Amino acid sequence: MMEEQNLDSLQLSQNLPLSQDSFRELWESVVTPSISTFPAATDSGHEAWRAGEQMDMLQLMQDEVLANGFDEKLFEQLPPETAPKDGVTPPASTVPVTTDYPGEYGFQLRFQRSGMAKSVTSTFSEVLNKLYCQLAKTSPVEVLVVKEPPPGAILRATAVYKKTEHAAGVVRRCPHHQNEDPAEHRSHLIRVEGNQRAQYFEDPHTKRQSVTVPYEPPQLGSEMTTILLSFMCNSSCMGGMNRRPILTILTLESPEGLVLGRRCFEVRICACPGRDRKTEEENSAKAQNGTKQSKKRKSTPAPDTTSVKKSKSASSAEEEEKDVYVLHVRGRERFEMLKKINDGLELLDKESKTKPKASVKVEFPLPSCGKRLMQRGERSDSD
Repeated sequence: MMEEQNLDSLQLSQNLPLSQDSFRELWESVVTPSISTFPAATDSGHEAWRAGEQMDMLQLMQDEVLANGFDEKLFEQLPPETAPKDGVTPPASTVPVTTDYPGEYGFQLRFQRSGMAKSVTSTFSEVLNKLYCQLAKTSPVEVLVVKEPPPGAILRATAVYKKTEHAAGVVRRCPHHQNEDPAEHRSHLIRVEGNQRAQYFEDPHTKRQSVTVPYEPPQLGSEMTTILLSFMCNSSCMGGMNRRPILTILTLESPEGLVLGRRCFEVRICACPGRDRKTEEENSAKAQNGTKQSKKRKSTPAPDTTSVKKSKSASSAEEEEKDVYVLHVRGRERFEMLKKINDGLELLDKESKTKPKASVKVEFPLPSCGKRLMQRGERSDSD
């Protein structure tokens, strides 16, 4: 009752100004009651002394605020609101960017060299920038940076379709593999192995799925950080990718979701990675060679092959006849014999050039005994 009476007894020095006046005038026009007017219920002298001390401190603070007046920059000094970091992902773009961006931290990826043997479970083609791996088998990916990212940085892996006609679709696992997987994130295609701090997200707007792990600095004596990725569905699965090529986007992000670096590579999940890599690299090489030859043929018209062959053969024969070769022979007899052969060949060449070529009729000799050869149009005696 005493508190109500004290509050009711408070009087304002003047009426409150209208709303169009400034807040400073309103602040200075209000008479604030002294804190000492509020009664304090005490049970003992010690508690009364402590309560009185607190009242004196509050009174000093109030007097100081009223003496300094209203601070117009009071609200400007408030710290900006920050969004919670745990469990909240920034909104993703409708069409993800698939171009490489190393950024100021020099973000790079490396893959282990495993060859193209049939027994390999994961292999990477540098020519095609493509990873070949088996279903649910671990594929190590090495992460390199030039300088240390900010504390709390994360690595995010997202799968998207490569072709433009499929870019709007969301990459998910097929229903068959989803139903067989008891995990909570069984609809995610990409999974991180060996890391308990991996988190799986699905954007509420685009419905795209991604997995994140905290960035860990390289261990002592190493220059890279390794993460283990697994792809939980085949590229040929019906109801899933259905033979549509996909890209994996691996980004380095700040704790607030700002992209610091980006790398992209194509992925094919198949039963025999080594064989498929070898086949596609050979097909790519053949296609490149075929395009080069076709361009050359289109740029220059094809000459007549018959005339070219004749001209080449005639010119080569004339050049060979004009050439002179020296033969070193031991012994006078051999020299005279080879000289006679050479003189005879020279004589034959001269005669062949001067005399025209005549058709030679081949006559078969008649047999000395037995049956006589029949000529055309003759009949045998038996007829």
